[in-house]
Amino acid sequence: MTLDELRRLDGAKLRYALMDLAKEVKGAIALGRGDPDLDTPEHVVAAAVRALSESVQPLQPIAGMDALRSAIARRAKGDHGLDVGPEQVLVTTGGQEGLFLVMTALLDPGDEILVPDPRYTSYDQAIEHAGGVSVTVPTYPEDAFDLKAAAIEPLITPKTKALLLVTPSNPTGGIITPGEAAKIAALAQQHGFVVISDEIYGKFVWPPHEHVSIGALPGMAEHTITLSGFSKAWAMTGWRVGYVIAPEDAIDAMAAVKGATTGPVSSVSQAAALAAAEADDACIDAFRTVYAERRTLMADGLSAMGLRYTDPRGGFFFWADSSSTGLRALELSYLLLSEARVLVFPGTGFGASWSDYLRITTLQPTEVLREAVERMTPVVQRYAAEAKARS
Repeated sequence: MTLDELRRLDGAKLRYALMDLAKEVKGAIALGRGDPDLDTPEHVVAAAVRALSESVQPLQPIAGMDALRSAIARRAKGDHGLDVGPEQVLVTTGGQEGLFLVMTALLDPGDEILVPDPRYTSYDQAIEHAGGVSVTVPTYPEDAFDLKAAAIEPLITPKTKALLLVTPSNPTGGIITPGEAAKIAALAQQHGFVVISDEIYGKFVWPPHEHVSIGALPGMAEHTITLSGFSKAWAMTGWRVGYVIAPEDAIDAMAAVKGATTGPVSSVSQAAALAAAEADDACIDAFRTVYAERRTLMADGLSAMGLRYTDPRGGFFFWADSSSTGLRALELSYLLLSEARVLVFPGTGFGASWSDYLRITTLQPTEVLREAVERMTPVVQRYAAEAKARS
C-alpha cells in the first residue's frame, strides 16, 4: 500500500493497514498494537489446563461464572474501593464486547456522549452503532493530556447522556487526578449523566501518580459504569475476558443483549480468569517492573533522537510529537517502517486532528526495544536536520 493510499484511511482502518504493510517488511519491529508480549502467568494457564481436562464443559450463565463474578467484585472493592456485589458484574468476551454492550444498552438514537480527544477509535464505532453522537472533549500537552472538568463542562447539553473516561488513556497515557475526578463526579451528579470509566490499564499507573476509580467516589455508584478486563494486567489478551461493573438494572439490560448475541464467555477462559482474580498481585508486580524498565529505555531513546513527548502517567504508550522532523506523523511512520523497519502508529489513527503525533508502544522485549530505538534514531535525526536546514 502506498503512502497516498494510507492518507485516505483513518482510525482502525489506518492502523490495520499499517500492520499489514509491516508484514511485508522483513525483520520489522512492531511498536504499534497494545498487546502485552509477556507470558500469561503459569497459575492462570494451569487453571485453564485443568478446566480443559474436565470431561464436560458446562455452559456458564450469560452474565458469567458465579465464582468469577464474586471474585471480580471482591477485587474491585479491595483494589479500587468500588462497593459492589457479584450481581453488579457482567463477564464479557473481552473489553471490546463490554464497550459494545454498554453503548447498546445505554444510548438511544441522538444521545450525546462526551469522548476524550485523542482516543482509541473503537469507542466511536460502538457509539455510532448505538445511534449515539460523539462530542469530543479536548486534552492538551501542557496538562499531560489529563482530562479536565473545565473542558467538559461547556460541552454539556440536555442531550448529554454520558461521559467516556479512559484512565490511563490510550493513546496518551493521561489520567484523572483525584482532584479532577471529584470535579467530574460533581458534574455528573449535577447534570445527571453517566460516567463510562474504562480502566483496562488501571494496574499500570506510574509513581508518583495513583489510579483513581471514579465510581468509588461518594454518590457515584449510580452514575458510573466501569469497564475493565484481564487482557493487560495478566497478559491475557487472547483469552478474551473482560467485565463491566454497573448498577444491577444496567447489568440485566446488557446481559439480555449478550444472551441474544454471543452468549456466555468460554468456560475455559473464565476458569483462567478466576485463577488470576483469586491470586495475589505478584505476577502483576513483576510485569510492572519490566514495563517500568522499558518505559525508561524508551523515554531516554526518544529524548536522545529529538522527539518530544509528554511523560505518560500510565499505560504502555508514548505519545510523541513528530513536528521537529518537518513531516506529518503518517509520513514519518511510513518512512520509519520503510527505512528503519519499525512500525509505529500515526496520531491520525486516534483522531483526525493529531497529524503531528506518533503512538509508540513499549510492548517488546527490552533488547528488541533497544534495537528499535537504534534503528529509529538516525532516520528521525536526518529528517529533523533537513527540516532545520530549510527553516
